[in-house]
Amino acid sequence: MSIATTYRTCPRSGLQFEKNAEALMKANAFIGVVWLLIGGILAVGVVLTRWPAVHWLPADKFYMVLTAHGIDMLIFWIIFFEVAVLYFASSSLLRCRLATPRVAWLAFALMLIGSVLNNVTVFRGASSVMMTSYVPMMAEPNFYLGLILFAVGALIACFVFFGTLVVAKREKTYEGSVPLVTFGAITAAIIAVFTISSGAIILIPTWLKALGIVHEVDALVYRTVWWAFGHSSQQINVAAHISVWYLVAAVAFGAKPMSERVSRMAFLLYILFLQLASAHHLLADPGLSTPWKVVNTSYFMYFAVLASMIHGLTIPGAMEVAQRRKGYTKGLFEWLRKAPWGNPTFSGVFIAIIGFGFLGGISGVMMGTEQLNMIIHNTIYVPGHFHATVVIGTTLTFMALTYYLIPVLFKREMIAPGLAKWQPYLFGFSMYFFCLVMMGAGTLGVERRHWDMAFGGSPLAYEWPGAAYLMMGLVGVAGVAAILGGAIYIFITVGSLLWGRRLEDGEVSARFVPVARAAPTAIAQTYGSAGFAAPGTFALAMVFLISFVLYYFINWKYLSTLWGLS
Repeated sequence: MSIATTYRTCPRSGLQFEKNAEALMKANAFIGVVWLLIGGILAVGVVLTRWPAVHWLPADKFYMVLTAHGIDMLIFWIIFFEVAVLYFASSSLLRCRLATPRVAWLAFALMLIGSVLNNVTVFRGASSVMMTSYVPMMAEPNFYLGLILFAVGALIACFVFFGTLVVAKREKTYEGSVPLVTFGAITAAIIAVFTISSGAIILIPTWLKALGIVHEVDALVYRTVWWAFGHSSQQINVAAHISVWYLVAAVAFGAKPMSERVSRMAFLLYILFLQLASAHHLLADPGLSTPWKVVNTSYFMYFAVLASMIHGLTIPGAMEVAQRRKGYTKGLFEWLRKAPWGNPTFSGVFIAIIGFGFLGGISGVMMGTEQLNMIIHNTIYVPGHFHATVVIGTTLTFMALTYYLIPVLFKREMIAPGLAKWQPYLFGFSMYFFCLVMMGAGTLGVERRHWDMAFGGSPLAYEWPGAAYLMMGLVGVAGVAAILGGAIYIFITVGSLLWGRRLEDGEVSARFVPVARAAPTAIAQTYGSAGFAAPGTFALAMVFLISFVLYYFINWKYLSTLWGLS
């Protein structure tokens, strides 16, 4: 049964936006950007305190700011934006109405109340437990209640997404299989259900313990289940931002996947194996057996790595194939030289792909190897890795997508387009350098969270080599540059909504226009089995493989030196 609503056809993209879904997309994306702004301001305190020459905040303020920064950036900013992506991938791409919009607004309200409650509690100063919040290091009850409310809201949003898929199928708004971008969003939503359920399983008893109703939560059980929530939240991001990569490849180049079947299989591997990567946080935990650690990291994790490598090959490969069809066939890389580098949507995504693969991917596999994990466990190498995956991979991708959505979804002309061209480069390359020097300092052993790397005033004070202080100073410089890049993004995004020229809405209709089944194209029938259809991408893949092998060898060499086994 159809429900009275309207559908707007964007004259700039041809996309169709259902009225309720459009309003929810705007609300979730906007609040997400607000949390990015707050998290970015807090990043100033974190960066300037870890910079040894500045060492700005006192210890209690630093831990409070670090707690809020981690949660606001990793959870609130990204998941609000991902909910907007889910509604887009279901309603707009399948051209159907949103299922149960009132329930979707309830989900939004729960997420908003939960996120505000959590932040207010953190800023009261008695809940500086940081992102991991291990028991028995307890926070105030409202810290956990805020997270629980937010998680429940996000879970409801996922079910609204699944309901919208049912509506689209029942009302026959599309034919055949769902588009690959929607398929990727389904992957993200399935992982989200697993992740949020894990959070509820462990946070609800912890909340009851904070209230004094439950007297004990097993610390080992907490750590194990918590990481099914803590790290898997990043796996939602991976599936979501890779879906956006496929979307941008299509809108920027008209590119089709080299082999859609293979890409879908890679998403399925994510569902089966990607969450298991969270086990690498527990490789140094004495409470878990070696077989458990080996099975969950050194074997299962590689299936997830295989999936990422498939996406890393097929997305640039699809772009190359599309460019070569336009006549950019000279040499290995004319297709890349002639790419629209002045378009921040494309440049942001491409910088994200390279950074996510080379920095986040290679360092992630290294960390997931039990023996090598001991070199860098709980050092600042770890945030170096997850800034490469979360910030370069997900945040930069969402920034790039925003530039596409400002005229299409928000119907505003973007202000400062010249500045927007440079923003992905400033933010992306600053983060590249930020992650690299963090990993360098972590390899030397600089600790992950401690307020003062020199342990000043402690009987256990340690004299670091000059290189460690130099790298932490460079972390500060690169961090400030990245924060400036993020501030420019906020300025352009919010400024465009406030002062950008209003654009034409497009035609509004009471009925959707169904998506026609795309005829099998020559590309779909040929590429994927042609082998060398994308030689430039193949060359880049070889560079990646050589980099991976060299880095892996260097770390084993380093480990053998530490153990005196060389």
